[in-house]
This record gives sequence, structure tokens and C-alpha cells, in this order.
Amino acid sequence: MFICYIIAYLDRINVGFAKLQLREVLGVDESIFGSVYGIGAGLFFIGYFIFEIPSNLIMERVGARFWIARIMIVWGIISSCMMFIHSATSFYILRFMLGIAEAGFYPGMILYLTYWFPDKERAHTVALFATGTVVAGIIGSPVSGALLDLHGVAGLEGWQWLFLLEGIPAILLGIIVIFVLPNRPRNARWLSQNEKDYIQSRLDEEAIQAKGRAHFRLYDAFKSGRIWLLSLIYFLLTVGIYGYEMWLPSIIKEITVRSYSVVGLINAVPYAASILFMLIIGYHSDKTGERRWHVATSAFIAAAGFGLSAWLQNPFLALFALMASLVGLKSAMGPFWALSTTFLSGTAAAGGIALINSVGNLGGFVGPTLVGVLRDKTGSIQMALWILGGVLLLMGLLILTIKRTHLMKN
Repeated sequence: MFICYIIAYLDRINVGFAKLQLREVLGVDESIFGSVYGIGAGLFFIGYFIFEIPSNLIMERVGARFWIARIMIVWGIISSCMMFIHSATSFYILRFMLGIAEAGFYPGMILYLTYWFPDKERAHTVALFATGTVVAGIIGSPVSGALLDLHGVAGLEGWQWLFLLEGIPAILLGIIVIFVLPNRPRNARWLSQNEKDYIQSRLDEEAIQAKGRAHFRLYDAFKSGRIWLLSLIYFLLTVGIYGYEMWLPSIIKEITVRSYSVVGLINAVPYAASILFMLIIGYHSDKTGERRWHVATSAFIAAAGFGLSAWLQNPFLALFALMASLVGLKSAMGPFWALSTTFLSGTAAAGGIALINSVGNLGGFVGPTLVGVLRDKTGSIQMALWILGGVLLLMGLLILTIKRTHLMKN
């Protein structure tokens, strides 16, 4: 699962690097290129949003092994086909199709973790799983930068090599998933019967303890104000994450004026710094059983990083502050999903998790588009950074409105 998520997240990394060479390919003027790129990068999440909930419900019915393999193989094929884009329209179409192909992957993985781990261990577990995004950044950033330097090799541009070679691993891994990933712990051939019984007994014990609490059905998830509030909170988080990640290589390139390979190495730094903090915050959240303040504090750190990066006059100090904001963005993920899965079980979990993730991931369209439009209009990234900081500040305040008594009741 961890390796699958690393491969999945490489797409979020490589499109930010491909942007460095795409203006002439898309055939647009420099004055609107930021907007065109931002919309194209974000269209992925529109396709993701439309097919997210159906995809997760299908996985609940047909099993994780087949459905996750299907997702990976199809998205790998489409990702490699990105090497054939020749205009803004083809860029838009393939990004939208890629979102459709990948829909259901992340919430499907979160749902899959609920089959194995009880609630009290989920913040640390999700945080560990979510470190796949930062490992993808650590690996994918220098690799993407190096691939851009393959300009002219075998008659292909660097950005074409980038899309081609980073799509193939998803196809291969999808084939492996068919033969390796068990649908449930009871299907795991590599576990002894005692180990299977132990895993199931912990989940059964949690289910017995939860009988005194109200559990949401699928319909309840859709009509719950608290689930929609969590969707809004996750939306604000993804505005920050993808507004950041889709544009960081361009910001580094503008500040350092270095080669693509060097930009890739610099881009990996904030991802490396994030791993330790993600694990510490996830572990501490599980140990204390507290979720809200762990999410809120992470959001406030990200907001401070965005604000400082917009305010500081020294470009290298501003870049350092911007890198620090990723620590907050990533550290919020584990405790947030542990809090969210507290409310849901069974089919409601499949639909509810997908609802939160799909609505939240619309922020993946808003973030890059917002940054691109503001950059084109103002000629600077500063206004976008101020707004991203405000978005994360609002997110931190909203998560605190979910009272501890509400968590106990539900």
C-alpha cells in the first residue's frame, strides 16, 4: 500500500516540474500561462470528485485487490499518454481523464486501513501511510528534475520522458497488486491463523464497545452537518497542499535560476523535513487520544509559513518559510483522518470517507488555479501566499469548532 501511494503521488510531483517546459507546447502567451497551467493541473480533481464516491462503493463490493489494481493500471496508462499533449485542450482533457482514473484510490486506502487497525491506532497508521506523499516528493523531485534534462534524447523532450517513465511503474505495480494484496486480513496468506484471529478480535472488541454509540448509515453520512464540515475542512487543507505542490518547482526555479536537476534536489528538502513531524504528531495524537488540536496546530504552522514567505523580503528566507509550511500541511493528515473515521463504519465508511475526500479534493482544483490566476494578474506570487495562509488559518479554527463532547457522543 505504501509503495502504491508513493507511485500515485508522483503525478502530483511531476506535473509541477513539467510546467517548467510546457508553455510553448500548450501554445499560450506568458501573460496567461499561469492560469492555463493552474486550470489544467486542477482539472484532475474535478474528474476525481465526480467519480470518487461511486469508486469507493464499488471497492466495498468487489474487494480492494481487484479495484485498486484497476485504478493503478488505468491511471498509469493515462499518465504515460500525457507525453502526447500538444495544446491546452489536450492538456485539459488528459488531466481530467487522469482524475477519473485515479478516483477512489486514496479514500479506498483509508477505508482499507479500517479493515486492519482499530480507531485508537489510526492516526499513527494513517500518518505512516501518508508519509508516502513525502517519500514521493523526496524521490520524485530529483528524478523529475533529472528527466527534464533529457531534452532531445531519442527525439523526445524532457517533459515527455517525465510523463512516460513515471507512468510505467503504476502499470507494473497494479499488476503486482492483483496477486499480492488481500481483500481482508482473513484473506492474507502470509498471516497465520492466530494472527488473523488477533487482528479480527481487536476490531470485534472495538465494535462491541461502540454499540452504545450511534453509527451513521450511508444516508446519514450525506445528511450529517458534521461530515460536511469535515469535508469543508479537508477542502481548505487541499487548497493549501496543491496550491503549494503544483507551484513549488516554479517558485524555486525563479528564485535560484538553477538547472532542472538542482531545482529537483531543492524541491525534495521540505518533503524530507516533513516525515519526522508527521510521525511524531500522528504518534502523539494516538497516545493522547486527542485529534482536534493536533490538526489545528499543524494548520496554524502552515498558515504561519505561508504568511512569513509572503512578508519576508529576502527571497531565500521566504523560500525557507514556504518550505516549513509543508511540514504543517502534511502533519495534519494523520489526525484528521483518524478523527473523520471515528464517525463511520461499514458501508457508511465507504461513502462517508469518499464524500469527505471527494468534496475536499475540489481544493486541488481551486488551489493551483487560484495561484495561477493571481500570479498572472499581479505578476507576483505574494498575494496567493497571503490567501493560502488565510485559508489554513480558517481551517485550524474550524476544526476546533468540533467539540470534544460531539466526538464522544458520536
